[in-house]
Amino acid sequence: MFPTFFLSGFECSTFIWKDRGRRDLVAETQHREHVEEDYAFLRSLGIAVARQGIPWPFVDKGGAYDFSRLDPFIAAMNRHQILPIWDLCHYGYPDDVDPFAPDFTDRFAAYAKAAAEYVTPRIRGPHFFTPINEITFFAFMGGEWAWTAPFRNTDEDRHRLRLALCQADIAAVKAIREVDPQARMVHIDPLILVVAPRDRPDLKDEADRETYEDTFYAWDVIAGRRQPELGGSPEVLDIVGVNCYSFGQMEYRENGPHASLEPHDERIRPLGDLLTYAWERYRRPMIVGETSGLREGRPDWLCDIVEESLAAVRKGIDLHGVCLFPAVDMPDWHKGNWLHNGLCDLVEESGRLKRVPYQPYIDELRRWQKRLNRVTELDEDPFSDPVDLADIKRAADEMHMSSDKDWC
Repeated sequence: MFPTFFLSGFECSTFIWKDRGRRDLVAETQHREHVEEDYAFLRSLGIAVARQGIPWPFVDKGGAYDFSRLDPFIAAMNRHQILPIWDLCHYGYPDDVDPFAPDFTDRFAAYAKAAAEYVTPRIRGPHFFTPINEITFFAFMGGEWAWTAPFRNTDEDRHRLRLALCQADIAAVKAIREVDPQARMVHIDPLILVVAPRDRPDLKDEADRETYEDTFYAWDVIAGRRQPELGGSPEVLDIVGVNCYSFGQMEYRENGPHASLEPHDERIRPLGDLLTYAWERYRRPMIVGETSGLREGRPDWLCDIVEESLAAVRKGIDLHGVCLFPAVDMPDWHKGNWLHNGLCDLVEESGRLKRVPYQPYIDELRRWQKRLNRVTELDEDPFSDPVDLADIKRAADEMHMSSDKDWC
């Protein structure tokens, strides 16, 4: 499916934030100014696939489109032979759009079709799209926690927003495939575990509901398992992208975001088991859509993720890649400080954000590329020799990979 097993991407949120107005994380990380350098860096790492945002609020002005701001990104991708997974809605929508309005689905589908018409002739295929990023998390942020527009704060509004996003997503898939019938879709959401507090076993049902129902609701709708009248199907779901972070295993809180489990909490479940559960639910191709450790923990986290992914591969899941996200650092949305979660850290120098590769993380990537018989630097045509998943399975078997509860 992809020319390399390791993927990457760039933070591209365009939400209206609760106390700061419209934000553009591509601008905040200066990815636009450094796009040539950023893609050359991925090429040097042997990474030929990257998630890249199309900023819906900035290219859609009342239903009229100007995609010219994508041209520098497309030029850099073509020059360095990086295959994009186009992210069409990363939490942000235009000022004149209401996700609860009857015309939301049509508006998003028209934009998705226009975006596909613009990018597909300009860059080598196959073409990959993520219509709406993290529908489940988006619905929490905007529908219940009021962090982002539409700033609702009830469980009912979260459910309404989630369903509206699912309906628009399905319509967008069909609109994109009118342009390119072979286009592939990567539907990305967090893969989580929620457990009851030790002193509140009565909350087990609520915790399990989030783990086994809420986590999968959007994928279920897109796959046609729920709300089939919206037009979902396994072909619409296509590729399941699971985001895996250390803070994705949590203790239930009745109000607000849950509390992350500490690394050695006995309630943690092996990630390989969670990956296998998602695979068995849909039997669709999968990727780890985002993952990264923080600060000095990045190399150990990458090691854990790859080991658990390989353990799941041994159990039969159809895993096509692991996305190290982001390629360059990003700010904490709430506090503004740099998270130090990228392959590159960012250091301000005279108003510019210098890219400083975090070498221990890169060294760990190199170690795994070699163990999996993957390239460490792209050749002249990385598309000529796509990943043979038999290589990945063989490496997993040779290393006798099995899941454990070690969670860095």
